[in-house]
Amino acid sequence: MTTGTTASTAHQAALGRYRTVAAERPAARVRRSRAATTTIVLVTLLVVAVAASMLLGQYSMSPAEVGASFARRIGELLGVAPDATAVRSDGALWNVRLPRIAAALVVGAALATAGAITQGLFGNPLAEPGVIGITAGAAVGAAIAIIASSAAVVTWTVPAAAFVAGILTTLVVLALSSRLGGSATLVLVLVGIAVNAVAGAASALMVFLAETTSREAIVFWQMGSLNGSTWAGLAPAAVVVAIGLVVAQPLAHGLDALALGETDARRSGLDLRAFRAVAVLCAALLAAGAVATGGIIGFVGLIVPHVLRLIVGPSQRVVLPLSALAGALLLVGADLGARTLVPFVDLPIGVLTAVVGGPLFLVLVRARLRTAVPA
Repeated sequence: MTTGTTASTAHQAALGRYRTVAAERPAARVRRSRAATTTIVLVTLLVVAVAASMLLGQYSMSPAEVGASFARRIGELLGVAPDATAVRSDGALWNVRLPRIAAALVVGAALATAGAITQGLFGNPLAEPGVIGITAGAAVGAAIAIIASSAAVVTWTVPAAAFVAGILTTLVVLALSSRLGGSATLVLVLVGIAVNAVAGAASALMVFLAETTSREAIVFWQMGSLNGSTWAGLAPAAVVVAIGLVVAQPLAHGLDALALGETDARRSGLDLRAFRAVAVLCAALLAAGAVATGGIIGFVGLIVPHVLRLIVGPSQRVVLPLSALAGALLLVGADLGARTLVPFVDLPIGVLTAVVGGPLFLVLVRARLRTAVPA
């Protein structure tokens, strides 16, 4: 009797597991289908946005001119004598637009991926890289470089100082959090708030004390812009961001485990202290590289991962790579708007993303709340 009861119980348990797996299969197929569709849509829109950015601007180009310019550049690489008939379009395309498009791709991918890591790490869809002081620290470094030399505005010293200061600020946050102990996530947030306040005060003081020219340069940098991007200036940031993107992808497993709670994450074998340190440093690497290239550009790291989770689900294995694509798309489009919305005016891209991103985020939050709390 006991043997029969045990067999019946085991059979019912196995049947229950089978039903659970069978019920999960359609949902998994739907998520995979959404992820594939979203990837195709993002890649298509990104190609269209890049093409539009090459064609449009204060000086418009036709597709034939762009195609001929690429053909001439390929010919030069193959040793064919260059054709001097379209020097104007070639210069505008290769020295102005393409470096700026490349900068938008790098900065957008970096900010969105850093935002996805930060939100997954803190378990909060409202988190973004600025929470741990990266942006505020980078702003202090840039302000110091601008004040130290008027020539720094057009050299590599401002982005270098912003990058180093952003990384150092993150290391300070990690060190202070480790010394204070307690709940790592909560302490990280609290220390980040304190460091942000101190760094913000330092930036404000430097703006107040700076001469007029330096003050204007600091304020313009803090509003964010990709104007003046060059291949040489972009190369170091591109290398840093590429390293950050490669390191970010393996973090997906740990972020998914952390989403189940710290207890379950530990049971899965995750070393929370080491994982948090690596995740924070990866986010810092990406965000600092982006800020050093384009200044302070808000809402990209906040909105992009948030929207993607609504579309493809919470799995970081999907959200992290798609965030890089969507962030690049968003910033290429924003930069195109910054160059073309007002004739002969280059709008600060950070202001544009804030103007568009703020209301959009409120709409998303309202929709999420209405779904979570039925009337």
